[in-house]
Amino acid sequence: MPEERAVISWCKVPALNSPPYGSDDPQPLWKNKTSSLSLTRSGNPCKFACVSVEERKLDKDFFPSAPQLLKHPLAIVALVPKDAALFLAGAIAGAAAKTVTAPLDRIKILMQTHGVRVGQESAKKAINFIEAVTVIGKEEGIRGYWKGNLPQVIRVIPYSAVQLLAYEIYKKLFRGKDGELSVVGRLAAGACAGMTSTFVTYPLDVLRLRLAVEPGYRTMSQVALSMLREEGLASFYHGLGPSLIGIAPYIAVNFCVFDLLKKSLPEKYQKRTETSLITAVLSASLATLTCYPLDTVRRQMQLKGTPYKTVLEALSGIMAREGVIGLYRGFIPNALKTLPNSSIRLTTYDTIKRVIAASEKEFQTMTEENRQKHNQANK
Repeated sequence: MPEERAVISWCKVPALNSPPYGSDDPQPLWKNKTSSLSLTRSGNPCKFACVSVEERKLDKDFFPSAPQLLKHPLAIVALVPKDAALFLAGAIAGAAAKTVTAPLDRIKILMQTHGVRVGQESAKKAINFIEAVTVIGKEEGIRGYWKGNLPQVIRVIPYSAVQLLAYEIYKKLFRGKDGELSVVGRLAAGACAGMTSTFVTYPLDVLRLRLAVEPGYRTMSQVALSMLREEGLASFYHGLGPSLIGIAPYIAVNFCVFDLLKKSLPEKYQKRTETSLITAVLSASLATLTCYPLDTVRRQMQLKGTPYKTVLEALSGIMAREGVIGLYRGFIPNALKTLPNSSIRLTTYDTIKRVIAASEKEFQTMTEENRQKHNQANK
């Protein structure tokens, strides 16, 4: 009988040297997981060996007690599911940012849509920033600057949740075989996440625009019922094409530049709040400058009685009437709104992620201490 020899085969597992998908933990998998070696026998010398790596799970019997959690309240955050915590953080940050910047958003929309609303024959086809501020204050008072903000706040809650969740999912899908996410993959993930969240919440955006610029309506329900009776269900998706085209590059550039700028800095600066603020302002400014013309097209296509049916028709029509500058009507208030809006949202998201990571670490530390005390007591 010929002599049998053992054969050892090695298989590269890239994920062992990179953080888990969707995680910002810089530690490789093999450093924070439990590894084991399995040997298989069946009456003969061992012919098979398997090295496995699995996530280390904490025993619930050693979870921190109520007094421990009261002494270290940060650890309580670890009891909240991570996705739920990020959902809530995104919702609160988005709602606060939209409310603070609502006046600038209302002014921007008025400047974008003035030419279409007053009609083709009007001598005054455009108004500037100061004129828009004056018109709203004179005709509607202080409350007019926040007109249409409620549907926007309602919209931002599911919008933020869907966008953040979709971004994490798409990042996993676009990772390479080595587990790394390239710049192109990051851009694609951001674009797909932006389009997904826009499609889901688009009807609320149309309602908010109608409520903000069309006289005679006081509530969202009045606008919705009027649109259903007079224009049909399809009216809730007017301008969806340019919205998807516009949001895809905007979110892609915004998220990608934000991530890459932070990663390019020394590690000691990456976790600072001021770093998040600065990188958020830069990424949002670049994305806004690049994608703003499509936002103007979208707004004019959403209006009742709009003469535009396609994106190209709207682009050529706006440029014929007002020139290239017509595509950037309302850019200044939009830029002023984008800076604090993106800064609040992205900085809050970054901060919450750091708090969650710190709470999980503290929770695990107390659990390990309880386990060690239990083992020492039983010796």
